[in-house]
Amino acid sequence: MTGGVLRAVGLISGTSMDGIDVATVETDGEAVVRPGPSRTLPYPAALKSELLQFLKDPSVAERDPLVELERKVTNAFADALQQFLDIEGIAAGSLDLIGVHGQTVWHRPERRFTRQLNDGATTARRFGVPVVNNFRQADVAGGGQGAPLVPLYHAALAASLPKPLMVLNLGGVANITWLGEDGAIVACDTGPASALIDDCVRRHFGKDYDEEGRIAASGQVHAATLARLLDNPFFLSRPPKSLDRQDFHARAQIVSELQPHDAVATLTAFTVEATVRVLEHFPEPPGRWLVAGGGRRNDAIMAGFSQRLGVSVEPVESVGWDGDGLEAQCFGYLAVRSLRGMPLSLPTTTGAPRPMPGGDLYRP
Repeated sequence: MTGGVLRAVGLISGTSMDGIDVATVETDGEAVVRPGPSRTLPYPAALKSELLQFLKDPSVAERDPLVELERKVTNAFADALQQFLDIEGIAAGSLDLIGVHGQTVWHRPERRFTRQLNDGATTARRFGVPVVNNFRQADVAGGGQGAPLVPLYHAALAASLPKPLMVLNLGGVANITWLGEDGAIVACDTGPASALIDDCVRRHFGKDYDEEGRIAASGQVHAATLARLLDNPFFLSRPPKSLDRQDFHARAQIVSELQPHDAVATLTAFTVEATVRVLEHFPEPPGRWLVAGGGRRNDAIMAGFSQRLGVSVEPVESVGWDGDGLEAQCFGYLAVRSLRGMPLSLPTTTGAPRPMPGGDLYRP
């Protein structure tokens, strides 16, 4: 399995935990990228509830191997992959590689710790296909942030697009990839995206998310509360930098002082303002923003970005990319790079001391 194009499938559930994304990609791990079909399959409801409950004290991951929870997550990912293959009529034997990011439950790069739940050996045995997982560990162990890991894939997809260009992913946490005309790639997490909004909507409205941003649009942004949310040293630090889903959870409780609609509106504005602040760290502002992740469907967020940035802010579908399958494709792409010993991250994307390979390979 060396040289040439491989057919890989990637799987990830982001920090918003809104489902398990599965996608195929044919790639050489470099310039050749041919995305295939993608789907988002739901987590079993009981498991999603268990994971959300676990996140109330995720630091236990540093002292507990989480064997039973990892078994459940591994099985859920494998079931989602099997369902995807059945729907798409893809035989497991036609795959060269499976890249499974798994579910992040605790990310503390300053302590050189990151934990994604997935047992690669179990998945490899079930499908009879080699599996790569643990994509972030080598970067974190080497002193990097371990996130974001999607920038090299963004760069491959955007090779022919005018630069400078910004690619923004709005998952549970927001991250950006800045692509310069000279081939420069700079990336970082920028702040919360959907996670805080979803938690607030779930608490006050009994829904999983703010559909199309309607709740936010019906509320008022409280400027003083927004200023308190933004009063955090994270927003002053230069890229690269990364976040855990829970990093702003405690601080965001200050919106409980507001009426529910206003709380959602203020958290939505927080996502926008936190992301816009990263621009001061780049040598040249991008003339175009492409937006992936579930947040691109939130009209209140997208309108906020358009108003604040004054440039084109578009879903990635405008350039023919798959905004739902992008990250899953990425981990298929990175699995191929891992197999071939190629870097998954750069000093300018995660702060690693050098271009870092990574990932653990499990053969059936």
